[in-house]
Amino acid sequence: MSRYRLLPAPAQEAVLRDHCGHARYVWNLAVEQHGHWRPGRAGAPGYLEQCRQLTQARAEYPWLAAGSQMVQQQALRDFGQAMAAFYDPGNPAGRPSWRKAGRDEGFRITGRCGRQWDVRRVSRHVGQVWVAKAGWVRFRWSRAVPPGAKSYRVTQDRAGRWHVAVAVIPEPVPAPGNGQTVGIDRGVAVSAALSTGQMLHAPALTAQERARLRRLQRTLARAARGSNRRARVNCAIARLRARQRDRRKDWAEKVSTGIARRFDVIRVEDLKIAAMTRSAKGTREDPGRNVRAKAGLNQGILGAGWGLLVRRLQDKAPGRVEKISPAFTSQRCSACGHVDAHSRESQARFVCTACSFACHADVNAAINIAAGHAVTARGGDGVTRPVNREPQLLLQSA
Repeated sequence: MSRYRLLPAPAQEAVLRDHCGHARYVWNLAVEQHGHWRPGRAGAPGYLEQCRQLTQARAEYPWLAAGSQMVQQQALRDFGQAMAAFYDPGNPAGRPSWRKAGRDEGFRITGRCGRQWDVRRVSRHVGQVWVAKAGWVRFRWSRAVPPGAKSYRVTQDRAGRWHVAVAVIPEPVPAPGNGQTVGIDRGVAVSAALSTGQMLHAPALTAQERARLRRLQRTLARAARGSNRRARVNCAIARLRARQRDRRKDWAEKVSTGIARRFDVIRVEDLKIAAMTRSAKGTREDPGRNVRAKAGLNQGILGAGWGLLVRRLQDKAPGRVEKISPAFTSQRCSACGHVDAHSRESQARFVCTACSFACHADVNAAINIAAGHAVTARGGDGVTRPVNREPQLLLQSA
């Protein structure tokens, strides 16, 4: 999916906001209809019945009829697809939930490019996309629009920026064919450590930006709810968060492309990130412990982009990404195979208690991941696959 920065005029921006509101309204009505269903009641209406109800609602409410019927019907079609994914046992997804104003702003247009909608380039850095009721809307031509697009989605983030994303499945990155395997160990201090010895760090906010974020958060705590001051502070915080998110996405795109081009097989740990970043606050009756420290760890994990990096690797190198068990990968010596928790002297230093092999702890774990070791609690190995040992020898000699 290729995303571009949308630059609507003030009048066009009002139309886009109306489209977002109509799509959200129709979606929430569909959620309410399905939420009303109980055993013994009639089944919730499907897409065709909902379209007939939408036609009646548009005839009754002029504000709804003023919007685009294509946008509103597409919201119902997206809801139907979301419910089908929810009931799919092979690929279960979450139940479609309510969409909130200011957070879930967007709508989708489908159809073949050149008929229901169109894209054209007007200058070197400016393009235009046709949006119903809004006409030709300008966007930044940062790269060529891929051919064969059958839909696009317009969204607005919390920072107030508009984007248009063209739905096209890109071609996967071809394998280099060199037979090399790489292991990736993900951490907080080092976002991604490769078995080759390379250590990658996801970009974050600068010290000045973090200080500004803290000041804005303190100002937000003192602002009255519903005030214009609180809205301005919220927008300023959202712009900083969006800047951090954009940097992390750009880093993940570049790193994943580089890794997919250099290695045939990519091995990562099978981490349950959602469970690892779950809040430790607990309940009032059973409060958690070390809540502040756990919250800081959760922010570090999410800021390192663990899930985003692996997801983009799977998209760009399908069939070449393998997930292995993370058990004891950080306690196993990549030189002799000895497993001991005391071998990891600190976060960054690993010294084997059996053979005195010294290495960066994250790189040592990445080498074990690349080898595909299945380590048990007693230190026994399962199937061990060959891996390039040159990085380990260089680190050992250093």
